[in-house]
Amino acid sequence: MPKVHRLGVLTSGGDCAGLNAAIRAVVHRAVYGYGWTVHGIRDGSLGLMNRPIEHQELTLDLFDSNLLRMGGTMLGTTNKGDPFAFPMPDGSLKDRSGEFVEGFHMLGLDALIVIGGDGSLKILDLLCKKGGLPMVGVPKTIDNDVHLTEFAIGFSTAVNVVVDALDRLQPTAASHHRVMILEVMGRDAGHIALSGGIAGGADVILIPEIPYSLAGIVKKIEDVRRSGRNHALVVVAEGCRTEDGATPTVTWGGQQARYGGIGHYLAERLSGRVNAEVRVTVLGHLQRGGQPSMRDRLLASSFGVHAVDLVARGKFNRMVAWQDRGVVDVPISKVVGSARHVEPDGALVHTARGLGTYVGEEQLVSAEQA
Repeated sequence: MPKVHRLGVLTSGGDCAGLNAAIRAVVHRAVYGYGWTVHGIRDGSLGLMNRPIEHQELTLDLFDSNLLRMGGTMLGTTNKGDPFAFPMPDGSLKDRSGEFVEGFHMLGLDALIVIGGDGSLKILDLLCKKGGLPMVGVPKTIDNDVHLTEFAIGFSTAVNVVVDALDRLQPTAASHHRVMILEVMGRDAGHIALSGGIAGGADVILIPEIPYSLAGIVKKIEDVRRSGRNHALVVVAEGCRTEDGATPTVTWGGQQARYGGIGHYLAERLSGRVNAEVRVTVLGHLQRGGQPSMRDRLLASSFGVHAVDLVARGKFNRMVAWQDRGVVDVPISKVVGSARHVEPDGALVHTARGLGTYVGEEQLVSAEQA
């Protein structure tokens, strides 16, 4: 097994609740368990690419009782700038991957723990393979779409925010006899919308994995009104397409287009077809912030400890994962490039439909398939 004295840790991609709990777990396990020093790399891969290197030694005294409870990441993060094709001020693209590898060696690191989503893990896996750098991955993403793990850091807190929003929207919907549409995050996977919608009592849940029809939504809302209720709640993932297959996007400050706008699209189409006012709430980045839930703190702590143990055992190019009520490790090569989507015939979709929720159009099953 390799001798490890200096361990690096970084967070990459979008922020989420639970990252500080994971960093804390890495430091506690590395210091208490193995006597190593830990260096936190600032702003993801940029910290090792910049000169001077942007880092901080993470000592136990930095981790007071409050950091575990804080959202975001104490190290900073970035979800821009692929080191293999990094955008330069003159508009050109430059391969800066060698600077990342050089920074690792300049800092005298023996191994690196990377906390990131599918995209971040893919890029950092390539960077570390290029330089032969020992690396272990920790999955985090509010979308919960990292392959081969049932849960990723940040998902639980994001769902709690959705449920809280629905709890707050329901009374005002009832007071004004309205249809309330809540647009939530979920670019290509509908885990947040589905879990949050079920727990928050939504009447309609729309996710990217299952096609829907406006007629189906209208029928559900009419059924709700016929049952004697004067309001309805609709949850839609930002990555859902329009009925004709287009992808609504929004652009801020001249930057690249991002998913968004499906909530307002639905409101415009439904307003003339349902006998109720329709209002839209877009949660956006509220789902990323705030205090991490109990589950995210527990998951992050478990992942951090097991990631350090993998380093100590010399098991690199692996990612810690949650499977069958425990932490395992899987090859990063089998994780990246294949997102974990909602299964249209899975237990949660069955649950939602069993509750009478409209979750898109049910697929017809042929006699042969049956």
